[in-house]
Amino acid sequence: MRHARVVVAHRAPDRPAIRIARGEDVTLGERDRDWPQFVWTTIAEGHGGWVPAALFDSEQGSAKALSDYDTRELDARADEIVTLHYELAQWWWAENALGMQGWIPARALEILDDDEGEDA
Repeated sequence: MRHARVVVAHRAPDRPAIRIARGEDVTLGERDRDWPQFVWTTIAEGHGGWVPAALFDSEQGSAKALSDYDTRELDARADEIVTLHYELAQWWWAENALGMQGWIPARALEILDDDEGEDA
């Protein structure tokens, strides 16, 4: 397993996370200014969230999801050690010591050698 130290605290946005299933129809809006690889995605229920644009069959408007995705972000404090599962669009799906999981931006993390994270 890979581990990382959180170097900049991360707070999840104050909106509900959305889950998208492969094949689901969504509506794509604007691109994020700070993270241009993400597009505002609205699901049928009317809720929205930022999702990597590469996960859709279209650039804007009506689109179909090419894979599953969950927009949940993980709250993390500086110096916390997290387990890294996979990276997508410069964000890591991470897990904290309590087993909670979600996305953290790669720029907020310092990747550790495997043995450094084991002792934390």
